[in-house]
Amino acid sequence: MRARGDGSPGEMTVEHGGGSREPAAQSSWLELSAASLRHNVEVFRALEATGAPARALGAVLKGNAYGHGLEQVLPLVHPLVDILYFITPQDALAVRAFERERKLAPRQVLVIGAISPEEAVALAREGVDAVVADSAWAEAGPRLRAARLQHPLRVHVHIDTGLGREGFTLEQLPRDTGFLTEYRDVFEVTGVLSHFANTEDVTEQAYALAQLEAFEAGTARLVEQLSLKGPLQRHIAASAASLSLPRARYEALRVGISLYGFWPSPETRLSTRLVLGGLPTLKPVLSWRCRSQVVKWLPEGSYVGYGCTYRCPEPTRIAVLPVGYFDGYPRLASGKAHVLVNGRRCPVLGRVMMNHLIVDVTRATADERPLTATLLGHDGGETLPAETLAGWAQTIHYEVVTRLGSHLRRVVVD
Repeated sequence: MRARGDGSPGEMTVEHGGGSREPAAQSSWLELSAASLRHNVEVFRALEATGAPARALGAVLKGNAYGHGLEQVLPLVHPLVDILYFITPQDALAVRAFERERKLAPRQVLVIGAISPEEAVALAREGVDAVVADSAWAEAGPRLRAARLQHPLRVHVHIDTGLGREGFTLEQLPRDTGFLTEYRDVFEVTGVLSHFANTEDVTEQAYALAQLEAFEAGTARLVEQLSLKGPLQRHIAASAASLSLPRARYEALRVGISLYGFWPSPETRLSTRLVLGGLPTLKPVLSWRCRSQVVKWLPEGSYVGYGCTYRCPEPTRIAVLPVGYFDGYPRLASGKAHVLVNGRRCPVLGRVMMNHLIVDVTRATADERPLTATLLGHDGGETLPAETLAGWAQTIHYEVVTRLGSHLRRVVVD
C-alpha cells in the first residue's frame, strides 16, 4: 500500500494491493516510512555481524508493533529479520496465516507472553515457539501429549535474573522445571532467555553485568539438569543492550523500540557512543498528521477550550484539529505542547479534548484555508519527536507511541 498526494486527507488517496483507490478519512493519520524501517534494521544487522558466531536478528512486534500497526509493519519487517517476537499467541498464529496467504517461507516466531495449555497445542501445530516461565506450564504437558503432535512444542526457558517479573529464579530452576524432563516428548527446549531490569536508565552497567552472570549460571544449570545436547538460542539483549552491551548479544538480538527509530533513553545514546566509538543514526518510522477541521480568527480576549484555561492576548488565528486524547494524544500535554504547521511550531491552546486540539496558527498561515498539522515527525526544517511530546506529557516515548489508537489510519510511504 502506498500513499499518494501531498500527505493530507483532503488530497491523499490510498492505493491498495488490488489497485482500488479510496479517499482518506477526514481525521488524523499515521505515516510509516518503509525506508526508515529498513535503515534501522541495517543498523542492527551491522551490530549482529560484529564478532562470532553469527547472531539472529529479531523484531519485537508486541503492542500493535509499538503502536505503528502490526498489519502494516509485518509485511515490511518479515523479509528483513530472522525472528518475530510477540506477546500474544493470537498475533503469532496470524503470522502463520499471513505466510500461507503470501506463500512465504516461515520465520521463527516466539511468543514471550502468557499461554494457556490449549494455546500451547495450537502453537505446536503451527511450529511457533513459546516461553516457559513458571511451573504452571506442567499443566500443558498432558494436553500436548494427548494432542498426538507431529512435532514437540519448541520452548525457551525464561530465567529471572533480577527483573523480578516472570521466569524461574536460580533457586527455582532445579525444583520447578522437572516437568520438562517428564514431558520431554512434547517439550523441546531450544532456547533460554531473560530480561534486563536497568540497562536504559544508567550508563554504568554493574547490575546488568550481574544479571549476565546469573543468566550464564542459570543456563549452565539448566543444560546439566535437562541433559541438553544441542545448542541453545540465548537471548537477553533488547534495544539498549544490543547497542551498548556487546557481551549480552549472545545468539539473538531482541530489538523493540529502536527498530522503530527511537533511542531507548539518553543514557543509552551516551553509552552507545562510548562503546561503539560513534553514534549510529536511528530514523523514526512514524509521523502523525492531521487535517484541520476549522481555521478562523478569534478576537482578543476570547477564551479557548474547556475550563477557560487559555485567553487570547491578541487577535488569534486558530486551527481546530479533529484529534484528541481518544486518539492517543496525551491530555497532560495541555498548555505545553506544540504541533508543526508549514514548518513552524504552533502552540496547543487550552486543554487537550477527547476529539479536538486547538492550536495558534497566526504566524504559520496567512489565511483561513484548510491546513495540515504534524503532531509527530518532520515538517520543513522543524521536527517534533515522540520524546518531546512524552516530555510535555510527563511520560516516556514508549507510552506515547503504543497508546496511538488502533482505529487511526496507518499509511505506508516510501
